[in-house]
Amino acid sequence: MSDQPVIYAIGDVHGERMRLWELHEKIVAHHLKFFRSAPLKLIHLGDYVDRGPDSAGVIELLMSLEKRTNIQIVNLRGNHEQMMSEAHGEFANDFHLHWLTNGGDATVESYITRGQDKPPETHLEWIKSLPTMHLEHDRKLAFVHAGVDPRTFPYCGEDIHMWTRSRRFFDTRHWENGPLAEWTVVHGHTPTDNFKPELDGQPTQRFNLDTGAVYGGRLTAGVFAPGVETVDFLFS
Repeated sequence: MSDQPVIYAIGDVHGERMRLWELHEKIVAHHLKFFRSAPLKLIHLGDYVDRGPDSAGVIELLMSLEKRTNIQIVNLRGNHEQMMSEAHGEFANDFHLHWLTNGGDATVESYITRGQDKPPETHLEWIKSLPTMHLEHDRKLAFVHAGVDPRTFPYCGEDIHMWTRSRRFFDTRHWENGPLAEWTVVHGHTPTDNFKPELDGQPTQRFNLDTGAVYGGRLTAGVFAPGVETVDFLFS
């Protein structure tokens, strides 16, 4: 195997801190068993907060992981991080209710249980700093929360990255002869109906890893190993 990392991409967490912890443990065990000599790269696809029991704990866990030197970490911003950020920004009054009614109430509660009446500035600044897309150019892999625009990729903009549910993106037949023709996109944002990863294209060009962890489904990691055609999945 080359010195390229084995990438473990993790779908929407939504406050499920313990399940994320368990999935991280499974990832490490899997990596040591099958790819011990290769670098390990974790890519979290966004939506760490809202709806679930411990959004504050998820943020703390991800922030602590970024300090590790033995693994590579990429944390992307999802639409729920965006809503949380806007609810505490310059125009908070315009966005706060929208955030609370889309699962932000559970996030507030997770901070209250820690003795805080609101997210600390360190968490809010961290959220603002998160990128909305990560590209592995040499492997033609794009990681994003919601998706991209097949017509303008990779210049489609942050709102598309965090919010899109466009049919043009979901049907990879629309990617032919465009800028996405040779790329594979890995995303979350739209929970799959059967709580299983969704694969589209022949060969697969789109992986949806939002398997509804906060809705009774599973938290999923896709394993993207260099030189390996098939993608394995780990669950918690």
